[in-house]
Amino acid sequence: MKNIIFKILLSIFIYSNAIANVQLIKKENNDSNTTLLVIGGIHGNEPGGYFAASILATHYKITSKNLWIVPNLNKQSIQKDKRGIYGDMNRKFSYIKKDDKDLAIIKEIKKIILEKKVSLVLNLHDGHGFYRKKNQGAIFNPNAWGQTCVIDQCDLNQNQPFGNLNTIALDVKKQMNKKLLKEHHSFDVRNTNTKFEDEAMQLSLTYFAVTNNKPAFAIESSKNLSSLSQKVFYQLLAIEEFMNIMHIGYSRDFELNEKNLSQITKNYGNLRINGNFTLNLTNIKKSLSFIPIKLKNNVFKFSNPLGSVEKKGKNFIVYIGNKKITTLRSQYFKMAQTCAKKFDVIIDGNIFSLNNTSDIIVNDDFNIVNKNDYRVNVIGYSSKKYKNESNISIKLKDLNKRYSIDKANKIYRVEFYKNNEFCFMSKVHFK
Repeated sequence: MKNIIFKILLSIFIYSNAIANVQLIKKENNDSNTTLLVIGGIHGNEPGGYFAASILATHYKITSKNLWIVPNLNKQSIQKDKRGIYGDMNRKFSYIKKDDKDLAIIKEIKKIILEKKVSLVLNLHDGHGFYRKKNQGAIFNPNAWGQTCVIDQCDLNQNQPFGNLNTIALDVKKQMNKKLLKEHHSFDVRNTNTKFEDEAMQLSLTYFAVTNNKPAFAIESSKNLSSLSQKVFYQLLAIEEFMNIMHIGYSRDFELNEKNLSQITKNYGNLRINGNFTLNLTNIKKSLSFIPIKLKNNVFKFSNPLGSVEKKGKNFIVYIGNKKITTLRSQYFKMAQTCAKKFDVIIDGNIFSLNNTSDIIVNDDFNIVNKNDYRVNVIGYSSKKYKNESNISIKLKDLNKRYSIDKANKIYRVEFYKNNEFCFMSKVHFK
């Protein structure tokens, strides 16, 4: 019995909650209060930081101590790929006007930073050029920010764990420089000596943290790196070094290299809408028409932490980070209150009973078995004879490619209606 209780106490709690405007993802253990807080996306045009944070949230397991992640702090600016559509969010931590549209986010992230449990803060950025202490040209010079671990001062209160900022930053630099993709990608430490030398940085998130005796660092991958995957590689490399210093146990489900990160950043995950249908966003077409949706109060749930939606008229633009994935051209329907939990379908001559919203995998043809009070609409199939497209064997050649969901023209929508109210959608996949 004691062993069972011990295992329960060591179990990992992973959850995401939206405190008004800030998405906070927690990966926690009961073995310690030591917590690393990673913040991505304070600047919307620095994707290395927020894509790294999202991968940290979805592909890493924390086996001891705690990791908190805010993957997309400045979500609206990320959508627009702008530094800050309401001004520079990283210059609003000392003073912010009451009518500033970033006010709610600033208040919330400050509250998170000041949580007693938070032991160290990392703010993720992409910076211009490659920092060098001596001038070596327009890209490699002392004014560049890229490939740096930025600190505001050397030390905090002596009683503060992880308060030796300069020592930690130098250790991170040393370890990272052993694992460079290319020699000129070398990392260095940049001390802004904020209190005495940098008035702009006095308004920043990290300086807010250190003035409240919270160890804080900025990680700057270079905007001049050749790919998003390279930026993400260095961000994750730095984060892992900080986790090592903090003795945070972790594992990941991939080998950390540029090729794997290129694939992961192109896997956009799923979007579930109103609980009654799901779209795979990887390889989805740039536009989908006649999407059944409510007039208001629609619920969009993404498997990718960087997923977001912007409403424009009747259309919904779907983003993963700064990448515009698809536009959903909606058709308003009332949602049925009670719907069948299963439906029957004949697939390649064999009958199956599937849960609603389940995918239908087909070699040759499929046939939705008629169900009383339900109407089936196979999007892309045209029949002047039937309004209800159940009890019809349909092959891939019978479907109009224009209405496929995916770019390969192999996936189509099957919609179920009850009394002209939308119930749910399944998808048929032709092999």
